[in-house]
Amino acid sequence: MSQTAPKTEPKVAPKITPELVAEHGLKPDEYERFVALIGREPTITELGIVSAMWNEHCSYKSSRLHLKTLPTTAPWVIQGPGENAGVIDIGDGLACVFKMESHNHPSYIEPHQGAATGVGGILRDVFTMGARPVAALNALRFGSPNHPKTRHLVAGVVAGIGGYGNSFGVPTVGGSVGFHTRYDGNILVNAMAVGLAKANEIFYAKATGVGNPIVYLGSKTGRDGIHGATMASAEFDANSEEKRPTVQVGDPFAEKLLLEACLELMASGSVIAIQDMGAAGLTCSAVEMGAKGDLGVELDLDAVPCREEGMSAYEMMLSESQERMLMVLDPAKHDVAEAIFRKWGLDFAVVGKTTDTLRFVVKHRGEVMADLPIKELGDEAPVYDRPWVESAKQPVIPPQAVNAPMTNGEALTALIGSPDLASKRWVWEQYDHLILGNTVQTPGGDAAIVRVEDGPKGLAMTTDVTPRYCEADPVEGGKQAVAEAWRNITAVGGLPLAVTDNLNFGNPEKPEVMGQFVGCIRGIGEACRALDFPIVSGNVSLYNETQGRSILPTPTIGGVGLLDDVTLHATIAFKAAGDVLLLVGETKGWLGQSLYLRDICGREEGAPPPVDLAVEKRNGGFVRGLIRSGRVKTVHDLSDGGLLVALAEMAMASGIGLALDALPGGLPAHAFLFGEDQARYVLAVPAREAERILAEGKAAGVAVSRLGVTGGDALTLPGEAPISLNGLKERHESWLPGYMAGQIG
Repeated sequence: MSQTAPKTEPKVAPKITPELVAEHGLKPDEYERFVALIGREPTITELGIVSAMWNEHCSYKSSRLHLKTLPTTAPWVIQGPGENAGVIDIGDGLACVFKMESHNHPSYIEPHQGAATGVGGILRDVFTMGARPVAALNALRFGSPNHPKTRHLVAGVVAGIGGYGNSFGVPTVGGSVGFHTRYDGNILVNAMAVGLAKANEIFYAKATGVGNPIVYLGSKTGRDGIHGATMASAEFDANSEEKRPTVQVGDPFAEKLLLEACLELMASGSVIAIQDMGAAGLTCSAVEMGAKGDLGVELDLDAVPCREEGMSAYEMMLSESQERMLMVLDPAKHDVAEAIFRKWGLDFAVVGKTTDTLRFVVKHRGEVMADLPIKELGDEAPVYDRPWVESAKQPVIPPQAVNAPMTNGEALTALIGSPDLASKRWVWEQYDHLILGNTVQTPGGDAAIVRVEDGPKGLAMTTDVTPRYCEADPVEGGKQAVAEAWRNITAVGGLPLAVTDNLNFGNPEKPEVMGQFVGCIRGIGEACRALDFPIVSGNVSLYNETQGRSILPTPTIGGVGLLDDVTLHATIAFKAAGDVLLLVGETKGWLGQSLYLRDICGREEGAPPPVDLAVEKRNGGFVRGLIRSGRVKTVHDLSDGGLLVALAEMAMASGIGLALDALPGGLPAHAFLFGEDQARYVLAVPAREAERILAEGKAAGVAVSRLGVTGGDALTLPGEAPISLNGLKERHESWLPGYMAGQIG
């Protein structure tokens, strides 16, 4: 490794002290590693650059070893992890491009802008690959409704997501919202974007060619977001409000212009490589493009368009101002490319060039501010095999060991209006889920469906995770998160194809937290392999702790699947009175970690339901075949709250009631109705089809049983008073609006 002479900084540059190093998120041994790498003390700009490149958010230093164990390939996978987004082949010359990212820390500090720029960032990840975004989803976790900040955070996050997505012009079609006291000081905002591109016209970040111009595209650089990536790699403390300046400010209208300009630019043949300026801004985008292409990069910051006076090299390199891209340009197409961006009213500036030196050189005002080995900035980042301990196994709770404190009707009424199960209409009605005109299945069902261009194909998509399962048994919880995403796509008739993930955990330096991460990765990997559901992109968000208190382990799974014909899809709503209700899958009455046990019995304990992946695949394939044949149009998968909650959701979606047959013997009624056994679906089918499906299930080795019949205006359970459907719906729909209006909690 060649050494270089110390670089000249402005006279006001601070002295590098241990305190300054610590402020940049580097541990003493990591700083010593960097000094040994370059053979001298760094400049302040170089310290800033390495703090960005070597933080957890950008380097994956605590997770990289374990992420390598995940399955990432399949015949339909065009691009797996390692690029801005994953890409899968969906036939007819088209590709689906998708990714999920977190914006947890910024959204807690400044919920509106934190959530908005999270949406903006993930949309850029998708259109950087040459895809036009066609859908957005999210997964949100907030603290206890009783916490004094929760209402403010919910309002700000939802407004930020809706404000950015609606203004940009992409439908927000699905997601999830949950509450738990463990998120009191550290909410989760996971944003997912899905786009369409031509399969043979995907754009990548790998720079090629020596001497090619590096071009800055989009909005001007300001001081917002400096140290955003570093802040995202640290625990919160009592002074988290002071970190407000690290939250970026978004402009969805500028991003819409950037989208159109980039897609036109790509179509012109001007782009050699392109990279979104996301975490760590100009630093990460320039380094990654050069390193991937085995090239050096030289930047001249005098050419960077700035919206603030007197910005230093340090500030420009670490700014996370939004709506910006970096591109390696075909020099022969300079005039064409510049004309496109000028037409859209966006900045276009040549700020550097590729070199054959394998050095990352940054110049400003005639002086060299940084001169670093470009490959080693990524390759030599610390990789930790952190100590971890396996999570303690929780006891299995037999269904007979849980006594019912109230009638099943009373329990259903309580659950259906509880924070986790109450309708989230108040949230998704603030999102435009119909813009672009291709949304087939709107929020409120198992999975969203978006038509592919003019059809007949469609994409099914969902986000899923059950954090309480993951804490009780990380392996089973990881498996269940994947299996539920797979079931939700299956339940609308889609063939699940691939996964993006967002792995949200606490401090990896704590062996018990690292054990949760390792266990969940193992479970996710097992499920993805068994279900032919590879992971093509994702994000890791660690240090989600406040004053030492960790979030629940929350490995969010974003799944995407394909429907050959969107007219052959299922919804959760009953279609007619007199249809027969069928249950696919076995019920053992599993109440450990169930919402019934937690919210009705006041016991958050026990082992979660086990996931039999072979049964998941068999049952799901059976249900999907029925939907695709056109014989079944009403399906709902069973998850939180179990069978009776699923039936209530189906009845409320349609306004049609139901009557259950006599419940099977051998299980307490409440365990049968509220147990959260996996691999289960409810079907509502015309009476003429019921016997055939029962026989076909038996022949296929799939457990299928009759539950009852649809009809009336109530839910009628054996031996109990009918439950008014109108009353149930009022309870279901009223909690969140009432809470946000300050009338509840």
